[in-house]
Amino acid sequence: MTELGIAMVGHAFMGAAHSQAWRVAPRFFDLPLRPVMSVLCGRDADRTQAAADRLGWAEASTDWKSVLDRDDVHVVDICTPGDTHAEIAIAALDAGKHVLCEKPMANSVAEAEAMSEAASRAAERGVRAMVGFTYRRVPALGLARDLVAKGRLGRIHHVRAQYLQDWIVDPESPLSWRLDKEKAGSGALGDIGAHIVDATQFILGDPISEVMGTLVTFVPERPLASKHSGLSGTAATGQTGPVTVDDAALFLARFGSGALGSFEATRFANGRKNALRIEINGSKGSIAFDFEDMNVLQFFDGTEDPSVAGFRRIMVTEPSHPYVGAWWPAGHGLGYEHAFTHQAVDFVQAVASGVDPAPTFADGLLVQRVLAAVEDSASSRTWQQV
Repeated sequence: MTELGIAMVGHAFMGAAHSQAWRVAPRFFDLPLRPVMSVLCGRDADRTQAAADRLGWAEASTDWKSVLDRDDVHVVDICTPGDTHAEIAIAALDAGKHVLCEKPMANSVAEAEAMSEAASRAAERGVRAMVGFTYRRVPALGLARDLVAKGRLGRIHHVRAQYLQDWIVDPESPLSWRLDKEKAGSGALGDIGAHIVDATQFILGDPISEVMGTLVTFVPERPLASKHSGLSGTAATGQTGPVTVDDAALFLARFGSGALGSFEATRFANGRKNALRIEINGSKGSIAFDFEDMNVLQFFDGTEDPSVAGFRRIMVTEPSHPYVGAWWPAGHGLGYEHAFTHQAVDFVQAVASGVDPAPTFADGLLVQRVLAAVEDSASSRTWQQV
């Protein structure tokens, strides 16, 4: 086999990001298999066809189940709301299709467990599954992981992680599926908090073991939407509905190593557009990252002479940095979309090599258990084991 036929389900914000990844990956990276954008699946025939034409897919379909019987489809890429992930992923894996599933992996621990079990069964037949925690593929976070693994930070004491956005700070911003618990599972906690849970565990190689948290919904009712585009929408006149998820989540965490963490996820940080921030302090040094300056990693080496020591600003654009060698000359930065390309590259290489791509569905289940423990803690106001 020299080609890898892709069927993607869903074509909105994440569908567009994944589409560009499949288009671009084989043009910048030397891949063992060539991704073929075979079919795009959606609910509305006209909108799905228009999206397929715009994004570069060969065909459009309103029946995702039909792709499971196609010999020219080897991968199912799931870019739908969370309430559909388990059904699509399990059916695809059982049909022998490799699966890439957007995060959070599921809307509940029970769904995530079923998906992880399906992935384990499929792996015995050489079928692979991966969760789309894309920020793992940002070169600066790859460098951060390398520094931790090499012991440059020493024993880890503190982890501070934030994901700050402001796209619903206006109470007149309309409802969307991301504000509906039945479809999204949770609000800021699962949508963006899941990213910082995975990113910190990825950098440290250390799982969260215990949490204590709180959740809040600042605007409990919003206008219904007459139209949606990406994260924004147009409000319908005179009609409102309930917000059934959290607007913000805060929690403390203990890692398996004993490190102490603090986490914040909110869509109400006015002026912060996509500020995924991580700072890690250890006995020998520290690192700090902010996605709004995504090509930079701040590194403090505590072993240096104190008279000249300080945080250094590392431009993570050298060919020796993770993924960067395939792109532009040093100093020419990467953007949001590049991490999705790196994700596609890693997925294709894992499938071709016959190994499980990371993060696996088991990794996604670990994140889901952290999210559930935070929700349980917010209800009980006690520390909860993960």
